[in-house]
Amino acid sequence: MPRDRLRELLDAVLDDANSTVTEMAEDAFASPFHFGRLVSRGSGESPMAMRRRVMLERAAWQLRQGVPVTEAAWVAGYGSVEGFSRAYSRAFGHPPSSPASRHWLPAPNGIHFHPPMSLWVQTKEQAMNPMVSQLVAHDLDDTEALLDLAEALTDEVLRAPRRCGGVVTAWEGAEESIRDVLDHHVYTKEVWLAAIDGADDVPREPDGDLAALRRRHRELTPRWLAFVQDLDRRGGWDDRLIDALCDPPESFVMSSVVAHVLTFAAHRRQLVRAMLAEAGVETDSGDPIMWFRARRGEE
Repeated sequence: MPRDRLRELLDAVLDDANSTVTEMAEDAFASPFHFGRLVSRGSGESPMAMRRRVMLERAAWQLRQGVPVTEAAWVAGYGSVEGFSRAYSRAFGHPPSSPASRHWLPAPNGIHFHPPMSLWVQTKEQAMNPMVSQLVAHDLDDTEALLDLAEALTDEVLRAPRRCGGVVTAWEGAEESIRDVLDHHVYTKEVWLAAIDGADDVPREPDGDLAALRRRHRELTPRWLAFVQDLDRRGGWDDRLIDALCDPPESFVMSSVVAHVLTFAAHRRQLVRAMLAEAGVETDSGDPIMWFRARRGEE
């Protein structure tokens, strides 16, 4: 893969072990002068100014989660609560004892803290993709229709192995039954929403019944729609989430996340159709053209 130099520079600026430009530059294998020029030219913000701002954003988020002011000040790199309080008050317009309604501060580059330990790189506006809303809506509606069909089956039939050793993605394990595929299909969106929201990973419920799976799908549907609609509305398709929980840190462009989800969702929905047919359940083809016509009340 090509080097992501932006990510390397940001990692060096925001590494908790680096408190000076010299330490940041050493981490990025550059001289302090060259490092400062690269960061300033690429982001419109000096390394220390970016670090102070993002650390204050992280502190604001931590305070909203109930972290004591003393702890937030220490994590943000301040030697005293008084110094932290002055900096926080200047940045947010109120003392840290009053939690901020939004933890992002104005930035010249769209680089912001994203909980719990990540960065969000917001890009300038761009034209919307008119296909996305149809693709997302079809995926969610079609999933609901497949859950309707599966609900008529017994648990034994749902869990019967039909693709022994079947794998859709190498990192998610085998998906051998109707229940397996539907669970992975729903869980994929739950995991991405957790990452986008800065929450912990969602626990798996492999032993839950189909009613629990349907509940999970109905709970994530408005959240997933809202996420994609927000990207659409503000043209945020090139926003970048830099996830520091990965080792090494990995960046994800939001348009690629949506494409990833839709690609494997379409594959899994068709896989479920094939398995349902083997179980004696009649299904349609899953054609989005027919779905679109039915949605509009056309013949």
